[in-house]
Amino acid sequence: MKSPVRLLRSIRTKAAALFVAVASCAALATAAAPAHADTQICEQYGTTVIQGQYVVQNNRWGTSAEQCVNVTANGFDVTRAEGSVPTNGAPKSYPSVFNGCHYTNCSPGTKLPAQLSTISSAPSSVSYRYVDNAVYDAAYDIWLDPTPRTDGVNRTEIMIWFNRVGPVQPVGSQTGTATVAGRSWEVWTGNNGGNDVISFVAPSAIASWSFDVMDFVDATVARGMAQNSWYLTSVQAGFEPWQGGAGLGLGSFSSSVELGGGSGGPVEPEEPEEPAEPGACRVSYTANSWAGGFTADVKVTNTGTTAVDGWALGFTLPAGQTVTQAWNATLTPSSGTVRAVNAAFNRRLEPGGSQSFGFQGAYSGTYAKATQFTLNGAVCTTA
Repeated sequence: MKSPVRLLRSIRTKAAALFVAVASCAALATAAAPAHADTQICEQYGTTVIQGQYVVQNNRWGTSAEQCVNVTANGFDVTRAEGSVPTNGAPKSYPSVFNGCHYTNCSPGTKLPAQLSTISSAPSSVSYRYVDNAVYDAAYDIWLDPTPRTDGVNRTEIMIWFNRVGPVQPVGSQTGTATVAGRSWEVWTGNNGGNDVISFVAPSAIASWSFDVMDFVDATVARGMAQNSWYLTSVQAGFEPWQGGAGLGLGSFSSSVELGGGSGGPVEPEEPEEPAEPGACRVSYTANSWAGGFTADVKVTNTGTTAVDGWALGFTLPAGQTVTQAWNATLTPSSGTVRAVNAAFNRRLEPGGSQSFGFQGAYSGTYAKATQFTLNGAVCTTA
């Protein structure tokens, strides 16, 4: 028998259809409403509220060059986008609209942060206007964290690339393909030095779409890059320009979060998933233990054909084990499901190449080795 969560998630298609119908009615009502006075934002982190529930942000974080957005009743247009940054690095900005919380700024009446296990669906709709005389991606961002945080950087960022123009690519490297929410995607995984990133890249431009955010969350959990005990903190839609960007526009945006995934009572176990396919990685874990303590030397090898630029190795420590110090990587948390993130000098894994790190720990009971290794969310084989 399926759990209440799975039963609720199984009716998303019908819910999405109803959502689209309601959205169409809302669009007719909006058309009949009084005219909305546009708002110009040129301040670096300037914001304003639209529809009484979403925040539009200029969010010019990667350049000192001027950027302005004209905020309409339902979206925004980029009217000025000066400057450029190298295409092999981070973009210069992320003009966008969001539902949820972003660096302590929470949208009016939002239900976020919300624990994933309590969300039955999160229907959303977005439409974009593209230009060809710029280098950019059109990205929908979904942010997840182990805590219900409303400030700072979250643990995992899910990106849905609706379009990309120019020589730009997501963080990390392509680690596979997937069908999510009825569409086919390239799947890229990596770490940008501050958080894990999984990107679903459309093979061709998508101008508008209505979908359920939880379909992408579920796909991320299945790849080991989040857990159902984590929190959805915000969803955002906008553009990441590297060069230019004037003329880009977001015509409409809607987002809601339906709670009720958890009843508070006993829940039957989920039906078992198919085991994950091994990724292009291999891990060697060599330990030396003594009464109450141990050291571990970990070597991760890229067995694929493309380089991994920025890595995070996830693994599970047995109960009773705690990390006390580490070298050549940053390990968090100190027990349970641990994530080791590369140092600045060893962030790149060439095809066939390896990087190593180590740590010292304490334990109680009987010593056992760590298990369940994943590289940027992809399951690794063990040597």
